[in-house]
Amino acid sequence: MSLNRSEKEAVISDVTSLAAKAQTLVIAEYRGITVADMTKLRNEARSKGVSLSVLKNTLARRAVAGSAFDVVADQMTGPLIYGFSEDAVAAAKVVADFAKTNDKLVIRGGAFGGKALDVNGVKQLANIPSKEVLLAQLLGLMQSPISRTARVLAALAEKRGEGQAAPAVEPEVAAA
Repeated sequence: MSLNRSEKEAVISDVTSLAAKAQTLVIAEYRGITVADMTKLRNEARSKGVSLSVLKNTLARRAVAGSAFDVVADQMTGPLIYGFSEDAVAAAKVVADFAKTNDKLVIRGGAFGGKALDVNGVKQLANIPSKEVLLAQLLGLMQSPISRTARVLAALAEKRGEGQAAPAVEPEVAAA
């Protein structure tokens, strides 16, 4: 089904706005994937904040022209699905995880930070922990010295407490 000029302009403006907000673009060939598998991929992507789109390559090239994703314009050939994400690793993680279980989805490349990524680059990006995991690890590292100090102080206080006799408790005298 062919798009008229105004529909094409709307698609280009939508993809341009996606590209302006996104940090990462992943391109994958989807030839031979069933509708059920594609639906599962889209649902997974939506839950992770990734925008997946099947676009005409000429429209995609026009939409990313002048953006950080212009470096992959030469890879935009064939039946492709485009994954944009604001999170640096989300698009790569969603597509790479799905490609592990479905051999019909073939990662072609991507872009991050204005640099083109090959298949291995996308897979390496997918192996980086998410932002939340990295923040949790950083917080754990920051809390580690404080918690160790607290444990040492508690052990010292307990040791000092063992060496002293407990104060005698006087029984209460019941008033008659």
